[in-house]
This record gives sequence, structure tokens and C-alpha cells, in this order.
Amino acid sequence: GVSVIRVSGPASKEVTIQLLGKDQLPSPRVAHLNTLYDPKSHDPIDKALVLWFPGPHSFTGEDVAELHVHGGAAVLAAMFAALSSVKGLRQAEAGEFTKRAFFNGKLDLTEVEGLGDLIHAETEGQRKQALRQMEGTLSKVYRRWMDTLVKCVAHTEAVIDFGEEENIEDGLLSDVERKVKSLVREVSEHLKDGRRGERLRNGVHVAILGPPNAGKSSLLNILCQRPAAIVSPYAGTTRDVVTSTLDIGGYPVVLSDTAGLRKAEDPVEEEGVRRAVTPNSTDLNFRRTDYDTVLCRADKEERDELLTADNTIIVMNKVDLVDENHMDTLRFMDRDGLKICWLSCKTEEGVKDFLNVLQAKLAELCGTPGVGNPSWTQQRHNVQLTYCLQSLLQFLNLCKHDDQIVFAAEELRYALKALGRITGSVGVEEVLDVIFRDFCIGK
Repeated sequence: GVSVIRVSGPASKEVTIQLLGKDQLPSPRVAHLNTLYDPKSHDPIDKALVLWFPGPHSFTGEDVAELHVHGGAAVLAAMFAALSSVKGLRQAEAGEFTKRAFFNGKLDLTEVEGLGDLIHAETEGQRKQALRQMEGTLSKVYRRWMDTLVKCVAHTEAVIDFGEEENIEDGLLSDVERKVKSLVREVSEHLKDGRRGERLRNGVHVAILGPPNAGKSSLLNILCQRPAAIVSPYAGTTRDVVTSTLDIGGYPVVLSDTAGLRKAEDPVEEEGVRRAVTPNSTDLNFRRTDYDTVLCRADKEERDELLTADNTIIVMNKVDLVDENHMDTLRFMDRDGLKICWLSCKTEEGVKDFLNVLQAKLAELCGTPGVGNPSWTQQRHNVQLTYCLQSLLQFLNLCKHDDQIVFAAEELRYALKALGRITGSVGVEEVLDVIFRDFCIGK
């Protein structure tokens, strides 16, 4: 294989010259095949592709050299030994190249987060969203809002300082209010996206709920395509929450099998049932039942509650045991937009249709990555956007009173700072370590 060694900083030029054993650097941004030499002994180490990126036109904004060497352990050991012998060089920390790119203005904080998400993306949907964010789609939205707010602050300050003079045009403050109202609508709409971007980034949390022996663990195993959970004919086999991560149609799903919902017979099972009865903590629930529960044992109130639960897909198991008359009754229930799936974990009849329903629901929860307006993807975005919206609304309230204009201008500055904390233009020192710690060495 091939390993890429990256050197960034003011010493990169001298290091590259020493490794090449020449007096001049290769042409910028052109791959050159060269022998690399140990700077001390001058012994040849490897034949490699060498690329030179003079700053600021590089990933970090500094002078950067990339050495594409053979990936053998001995070659890498010799290369690192040679580089460590050069004064002023040290091994990079995790994420340090990206951190330098951020401090040198090559990336803003949302683009850095997009790059980190791209590195850790496990599904196609995550990849598309992360790439879009890394390319600056989300950043452009926030920068546009910031540009608008800068003008609003400037015009409000002008009204405060020169409002009584004739050279201030009429209606300047009204124009600011109009722009702020437009921003309020945009930010509110951005916040009301149903956590689509965050769900796609972190995974849609799905719980399989239902009574004992309804086939919950069997469904988990079918979706995972492996025996992730123990299956037995005895009630209460699953006593804890069994979690698996899946890729379904490009969407990440964190699927949890839970203990059967019943009156527990011992403290261990009771704790499992307690953990299972948290449907509101998940994004989506599979309510597992069988035809006998729906058609025979359940009373009308219980049936109605089952069929009208929010964020729930009703999964009716054991349809291989249902006769045609009862199937007609089940089909009649599938009306008014209810999400009901019939399947058999034993024969796998209906599993494909269930997966189609599930994928459509995931698309509804996560949106279509790469299409439409970008979504916020991290909780810190949501927090700062909420602060921004609150300040904008407070500005509009204060503008109703002529003697409150100075305080109104301050609210605009608060809104601007909140957006700046998202992009990293102001006051983000406390979050930098959290963001960069998940990057790999060399990125």
C-alpha cells in the first residue's frame, strides 16, 4: 500500500529540500517522483511521489509538503526517524492540520464539523450531508444572516448617533425592522426542521416494543441479518435493551430490542421492562404484536391505543397462521394513514414491504440529504440559533418604544454573536477541543 506523510508549517520548505537532497523545491501542486534521503546520513530511504503546496494555497494555509511513500512498516519507521531528526519538527496531534486550517481561515467551524462527519460517515445519507456541510452550504446560510445583521447593527447605530440630523434618510429604522422580521422567519423555519440533520448525523433511534413472545427479538435478528438477540419460546427471554446499528437505505438506524411489556416476575425483568417503557425517548417505535392480540384478546380501547400511537409503525407478526377471513379484517384496519405492516418472522413473508415502509419513514424523519435547504446538524447549532432568535424577537419588541433603541441595538449584537459562535468567528475556544478531538492523526 501507500502511506501519505504530510508536513505543514514554516519549516516545510527546508525539510523538503533536505529529504530530496536538492537545492530547489519541486513545482507547486505537481506530483514528482523522487528518491528521499535521510537528512543526517544521506542514505536513500524510499522512492516516493512528492507534492509541494506553498501557502496560503494549501489545506492548512501554510507551506505543506506531501510525501506519498510505500506503506511498509520499515519504510515508515525510517521516514519518521528521518523527520524527527530535523530540528523544529514534531508529530502532529489529532486534528491539528484541520485546526490550523480553521485558525488560518481556510475552513469555518461548521465546515470543520462537516469534515469530521465525513470521516466518520457510515451510511450514504451521512456521507452526502457531511460532504455538503464541508463544502460550506450550511456556512453560507449563516454568513448571509450575519451579513444582514451587520448592516442592521450599523443602520441602527446610525439612527442612535445621527437620528436628529437631516442627513439620515427617513425610514431607516423601519427598513431594519423589516429585515429583522425576515430573519426571524428564516431562523424559525430553520429551527423547525424536526431535527432532520441531527438525526441523520447521529442515527435514528428506533425501539421494538410489545408484549412477550410477539417476535421482537426475531424481528431484530431479521433486520440485522444475524442472531443479535436470543430467541426462545419462553416469555421474558430478553431482559435488557439489546442495541444494534444498521444502514437501511442509506439512513443510520440505532435499533433497540426491549423486554416484553408485562407484569414482571422478578427484579431483573422488572428493570428490563422499566427501560423498555420509554417510547417518547426514541425517534420511532415498532409496536410488535400478533394477529391474536389484535383480533381476539385486546379490547377496543387497547386496540385503538395501539393503532393511533405517535411515531409508531405497527408490526403484526405470525401472519403465516392467519386464515383469509381474518386477513380481510386486518386489511380493513389499514386505513386513514395508519402505518401497519403484516409479516412472518418464520417465513419472512412481508419483510420486504415492511422495509419499504421503514425506509419511507426514515426519509420523512431525516429528509433527503443533498437536496433543499441544509439542516443544522449539532445540538450546539440549535442552542445558538435559539439564542439568536430570542434576541431578534427582543429587538422587535424594544423597537416599539422610542426610548429603548439603544437596548434594541444591543440585542442585534447578541444575535450576531450567537451566529458567530456557530461559524467560529467569535468566542468558541471552549468547544474547539471537543470538535477536534475526534479527528485522526494527519487530518
